Amino acid sequence: MTSPIAPDLSAGHMPARPRAGVWRRLVKRRLALLGLVIVAIVVAGAVFAPWLTGYDPNEQMFDGLTIEGSPLPPGEKFWLGTDLLGRDLLTRILYGARTSLIIGIVANGVALLIGTLVGVTAGYFRGWIGGALMRFTDLMMAFPALLLAICLAAVFQPSLWIVAMVIALVNWVQTARVIYTETSSLAEREFIDAERTIGAGAPRILFRHILPHLLPTIIVWGTLGISTTVLLEATLSFLGIGVQPPTASWGNIIFENQTYFQAAPWLVFFPGAAILALALAFNLIGDALRDILDPTQRGRE
Repeated sequence: MTSPIAPDLSAGHMPARPRAGVWRRLVKRRLALLGLVIVAIVVAGAVFAPWLTGYDPNEQMFDGLTIEGSPLPPGEKFWLGTDLLGRDLLTRILYGARTSLIIGIVANGVALLIGTLVGVTAGYFRGWIGGALMRFTDLMMAFPALLLAICLAAVFQPSLWIVAMVIALVNWVQTARVIYTETSSLAEREFIDAERTIGAGAPRILFRHILPHLLPTIIVWGTLGISTTVLLEATLSFLGIGVQPPTASWGNIIFENQTYFQAAPWLVFFPGAAILALALAFNLIGDALRDILDPTQRGRE
């Protein structure tokens, strides 16, 4: 697997391009700006959910069902309709956004930390240490991520934090492989040899020279990884081994209401659209960051 960006490593300092003007270049791109707007809306909805709807996500309302006991369609009182238990769907989607964002940030942060630690250690020290770490990484990559996540989630009692840790444990391997490749290349550069010649130790070289060069790659993979994490969390919750009801999650909202798909399609459409929109938003932002932080794109904008 190749890295999404390849920083200019001809000097022993960070390239100027990744440091300055990233935000200005990001908002100039229409697709990236669209992604930022979507993320901002989702974050605002998750944070201000109690004030936006006035309902409890688990509140079952008698006026949220028809006389026959069916869910209500979108209307003036319930903007996105109600579910089969008479709960306001908009409220549950907003609270479900909290679940997706928390798991996306926590799981992806832990996965980045593990992947960076493994990749840097293996790429810099190499030898038997690097060989052992990368063979373990290859072994983890041999397992399908979804299947491994299902097995881990089935072993532990599913909860929000357990699901986040399970996703982190299956998502770090791609980051580790990319970081290993770039660190191996960096470790052979002349400025690193010069640092060793003057007696610089491994901690100084790693923190002062290696990690700053890896920062653009980490940022890009971190942004793109949230999209994967959101989709994986929704999949696990849909399968019934992710976040458990009554805690709202976009995946378990679809799972709970899937039998009403034909009679009440809004119960599946709206949470599905939310998953798609958030995953697409982070992909758009990540793709834009990859282009902005890639020195080979210099002069093409």
